[in-house]
Amino acid sequence: MDIDPKDLIEQAQSATELKEARSVRLNAAVAVTVAVLATFMGICKVKDDNIVQAMQQAQADKLDHWAYYQARNLRQEVAEAALTQMELARPAPGEAASSVKSDAYAQAIDKYRTLAKEQAQKKEEMKAAAEQDQLHYDASNYRDDQFDLSDALLAIAIAMLAVTALTGMWALYWAALVPTGFGVLMGVAGLAALPIHPDALIKLLS
Repeated sequence: MDIDPKDLIEQAQSATELKEARSVRLNAAVAVTVAVLATFMGICKVKDDNIVQAMQQAQADKLDHWAYYQARNLRQEVAEAALTQMELARPAPGEAASSVKSDAYAQAIDKYRTLAKEQAQKKEEMKAAAEQDQLHYDASNYRDDQFDLSDALLAIAIAMLAVTALTGMWALYWAALVPTGFGVLMGVAGLAALPIHPDALIKLLS
């Protein structure tokens, strides 16, 4: 059976065209995927930066509130010490002491008792504020972890897509969609404040 050279050439051209068409489709899919991921990463980056700033502010506020707590605690102790001294120095009933002196001691005792009570109340307010700052910091750090993991997974996905464009392997493209999916999931979780937080993986990467 004779083989027509023209048929062989046409078959070769058809195979080449098919291969080129597949390569074009793959490259287009890679380009679109990378463009979408880059846009998504940019959005997540803006949100993550805002969260980091909120974490820094919460940390600074916590330190300030604990400093005020210590100051209030010191004032309370000083007031209580002065109150004790005044009570010990106050003339006992029946002692020879002028009513003016007794009234002065009573006023001073009331003053320091009130001051000690005020400082104790304000100290507890500072403690509650510092603890609230810590809760705010922890909540922000939770979301920051989500964005960090999303960024790492999407960076892996983009690297795999770059290799896909060079090799022309569709199998590698589908494999790259695995970290892409998880990366997008973690990014959406960070944006929407969803309770998705792989603690074991986060601890491993921390």
